[in-house]
Amino acid sequence: MFVSHWMTRKVLTMSPDDSVTDAVKLMKEKGIKHIPVLKGSKLKGILSDRDIKEYSPSKATTLDVYELHYLFARTKVKEITKKKVITTTPDASVEEAAMTMFDAGVGCLPVMEAGVLVGIISDRDIFRALVDITGVRHGGKRIYLILEDRPGSIKEVADIIRRHGFQLQSILTSYERVKEGFRSVVIRTKGRGNSKALDAELESAYKTVSISTRNVLGGSAPFLRSPKKEREQEGR
Repeated sequence: MFVSHWMTRKVLTMSPDDSVTDAVKLMKEKGIKHIPVLKGSKLKGILSDRDIKEYSPSKATTLDVYELHYLFARTKVKEITKKKVITTTPDASVEEAAMTMFDAGVGCLPVMEAGVLVGIISDRDIFRALVDITGVRHGGKRIYLILEDRPGSIKEVADIIRRHGFQLQSILTSYERVKEGFRSVVIRTKGRGNSKALDAELESAYKTVSISTRNVLGGSAPFLRSPKKEREQEGR
């Protein structure tokens, strides 16, 4: 999965000489938090709602609301824009983009190709990618297990799932917060099968297992806990 799959292609931009008032208006009208600042086709910086909020309090202490609006109208975007911008490219992986945003503490990355702004990816796009990649919106069973880190351990679980009539929708795995030699795995299923039989076999075969089911009704429904034995994770 690449940034190009999830980025917003129609990017709203501003000029360095536009007023902060215009920026505030654009953010409110379009429901956005970040605006790339372009001079011609060159990226000169990025303006966020945080930049505007940080600029406001220092002025608001001595100005009334009307004077503050007047100040915003006279203040140019370039005066409060962040000049050092962290960017990404369309062919970067979405997980790399997410890691960059997390490590840098930023809410978006302009997407550049050959020096031209071709999109923007925000934290909201990352959330959408997580929802889509996991398939949570489509419902199904969510199976969480702690497995031995050895070849074939995930296939063994997948075989059990298929044997009871379910298909695999997504598989996520992580080595974080588990004992060495183990991995945590989340499998989401699709289709209809023998739910009770699947739950019973998984709970019998694995020490740490948690199973929940999401029924999609009009696109959203609460998680329903299936009968299970849920033991404390080994090694935590």
